[in-house]
Amino acid sequence: MDRVALYLQDSHDLRDGLDCVRYAESQGFEAVWQAESRLVRDAIVPMAAYAAVTERIKVGSAVINNWSRNIGLLSSTFLTLDDLAPNRIICGIGAWWDPLARQVGIDRKKPLTAMRETVTVMKKLLNMERVTFQGEFIHVNDIELDVVYGRHEPRNVPIMIGATGDQMMELAGEIADGAILNYCVPLEYNDRALELLENGARKTGRKLDQIDRPQLIVCSVNEDHDKAIDESKMLLCQYLAQQPHIAKASNVSMDIVAEIQSILGWPATKEQINKAKHLVPDDLVYSITASGTPDEAKSCVQEYINHGATCPILYPAGGSLKLLIDTFGKQAISSPLPGKSNIQLQ
Repeated sequence: MDRVALYLQDSHDLRDGLDCVRYAESQGFEAVWQAESRLVRDAIVPMAAYAAVTERIKVGSAVINNWSRNIGLLSSTFLTLDDLAPNRIICGIGAWWDPLARQVGIDRKKPLTAMRETVTVMKKLLNMERVTFQGEFIHVNDIELDVVYGRHEPRNVPIMIGATGDQMMELAGEIADGAILNYCVPLEYNDRALELLENGARKTGRKLDQIDRPQLIVCSVNEDHDKAIDESKMLLCQYLAQQPHIAKASNVSMDIVAEIQSILGWPATKEQINKAKHLVPDDLVYSITASGTPDEAKSCVQEYINHGATCPILYPAGGSLKLLIDTFGKQAISSPLPGKSNIQLQ
């Protein structure tokens, strides 16, 4: 694997995350991506921390949403991150999901239009252009990122759309630098995604190979095969119950989803997760995650690459994060994580 990246959510201590990112950098990982999904951990603060303690690894959001930050704040935030780590910052942005968005007062109407406007204006601002734009969602008049002290040149911050649905995937191919392919999807989903991305790219005179396609992949690595599968089930039952767009993309039976939903609350407790995880079929774990022993996990990840992913973004489902990094790193060694002897994701 020429390219590999690490995905961090909220299940680790943030300071431990700094050690993990430094270790991933030492093992040749291309990037670290920070989640921002539930109401638990903002992506920007960890991204700044990761950028500050590393030298080469790229730092991306996977993904922030295009609703809760106005376009001026969104653009200046990524300008600031690029000041901290020039040419190492990636903006992964998505359309969020219900019911969470609705519960905090966001009406996600016309998500395609809203995303098109966000990406269009953000690109112009990061290119250090003065912008006037009157759309359905974005209304700005004669604004620019007014850098007085520092670098005034256009910023190299790729914008990747975290797309799941067909229309958003096609839009990503049309207007974005890449698409972050979602996790918990079967290989056939990737095949369809490539078609849609190519359709979108064609609208702006581009080819598919000009669209980067990093992909989130739930990855559970354990020397004990059964433990690896069990750890993935704990993660999957939450996503299937709480994020309907992922449940739909996974092709899992809606009867199973309904049964899991009847057990899990919001937010789910550890007791509820342990009760519901047994409802996740083994076959589903095998078809939509990379779980098992190190060799088994590597084989599963390679299949996603064979089906169009350009850079696997490994989402640790549990267990030893060091083992996961060593399994996929380019310089697998037995040295401890910087500052820690053995960090575990709980």
